Amino acid sequence: MQRASRLKRELQMLSTEPPPGITCWQTEEHIDDLRAQIVGGVGTPYEGGIFSLEVKVPERYPFEPPKMRFLTPIYHPNIDGSGRICHDALKLPPKGAWKPSLNISTVLTSIQLLMAEPNPDDPLMADIASEFRYNKQMFMQKARKCTEEHAVQKITTILEISQNNVRENESSRKREASGAQQEKGKLAKKTCV
Repeated sequence: MQRASRLKRELQMLSTEPPPGITCWQTEEHIDDLRAQIVGGVGTPYEGGIFSLEVKVPERYPFEPPKMRFLTPIYHPNIDGSGRICHDALKLPPKGAWKPSLNISTVLTSIQLLMAEPNPDDPLMADIASEFRYNKQMFMQKARKCTEEHAVQKITTILEISQNNVRENESSRKREASGAQQEKGKLAKKTCV
């Protein structure tokens, strides 16, 4: 019962006063299955991207941390290919820093900060961490490319579909207008005869 009432309060807070660049909502009727989106920070290789996350709330929440993973692919030393996140706030002590006083909003905000400032000293992807340390320009290029392919593409696709619909509507209007003019021409010929 404590979990349900706390989650309701947290979701209410997230909907009325969300942290900048973060949204979170429950999926259908399952209060323990949430989705979140984080907007990539300005000046980072993730800028312009919208990254979706899955948030699973355990039975023992808030005494256990929520389980979070990225659904959108991201090139980052602390996030692996299946979206798992290496972050202290997602682990119980002694290895982690989760406390019941933390909440979903603060964890999402700290993940947003981790996106802007990767921690190569505690990597989940050692090769990306090494690249981040020793060839930052290459890291930035790869992270930007991954963002453009996976996190920005959805917006572009929606715009393309929208533009195609506008073009199709214009074409059908032109055909209708052309057909109407032809009909008027036929009627004019009939009345003149």
